[in-house]
Amino acid sequence: MHVHAFKSAAVLKWSIVLMLVLAGAEAAAGTYAGSLALLSDAGHNFSDSLALVLALVAVYIQAKPPTEVKTYGYQRAGVLAAFANAVVLVLIALYIFYQAWQRFRQPEPVNAGLMMWVAAGGFLVDTGVSLALLRESRHDLNIRSAFVHTAADAASTAGIVMGGWLIQKTGVVAIDPTLSLLIGGLILWSSVDIIKETLNILLEGLPRGLKLDDVLASMRAIEGVQDVHDVHIWSIGSNTHALSCHVSIADIPPSESSRILTRINDMLESEFAITHTTVQFEHTVCDSTPNCYVPSAEAGHHHHPRQRAY
Repeated sequence: MHVHAFKSAAVLKWSIVLMLVLAGAEAAAGTYAGSLALLSDAGHNFSDSLALVLALVAVYIQAKPPTEVKTYGYQRAGVLAAFANAVVLVLIALYIFYQAWQRFRQPEPVNAGLMMWVAAGGFLVDTGVSLALLRESRHDLNIRSAFVHTAADAASTAGIVMGGWLIQKTGVVAIDPTLSLLIGGLILWSSVDIIKETLNILLEGLPRGLKLDDVLASMRAIEGVQDVHDVHIWSIGSNTHALSCHVSIADIPPSESSRILTRINDMLESEFAITHTTVQFEHTVCDSTPNCYVPSAEAGHHHHPRQRAY
């Protein structure tokens, strides 16, 4: 297993244990204190633990090597896990909205003191787990989705502490379901972004942060490249970007075209983090007309030497 995958797996295992313990504590305290906000956060933490379990499974699946059938390996396992996690959270948010509406219709007393102390403990756990996941989230969308879950829960527990203090001072129990609505909104907001990004990867859209015009301009600026067309850029997994295209060059010896190919691949990797490329050269055959451009019927295929052809 890759060193990043090994570290991610260790962090995820400890995070799962902590989140399950916290979810159980919040559920018990929320029931005893009559706090819907704590119960909502317990549900959020439990869903986070499931999200972390899926993330952990995806880490191991992604590490599996390519096969004759899965020629790209299992890099999109993490993307699928992130998508599933986000969809589950949307459903949980909708359920929290329903329960909050019920509490507004039929208010119930709340033990604000217990609510505050348990939420404060939850904040410490969520913050610790979030910081641990943050270090690993730079390498993997799957881990980043898990980080978003726990970071949102840290914010919600901080809000519950403040809400408990306000209930103690004002006696307004409607603050509790109001907090639940805010928690549900936070869950919904954090999930939508993950859903959009994972769907973009699964539908082979342009990777986030890239602009097609910028890539084309950089490729056309390379010495020996006359034109670039039929360009496709997509993500194989959360970290691996791929490109295929047709590049027009002069009718030159293979040794010279190989140098152009090397310059293209080096630029794509350094400027755009695109490491898997399939470049098809088209040679121009010119007569006496200046600056003519006529792609020949015979086109050579050149692949990035470090990657497989798509």
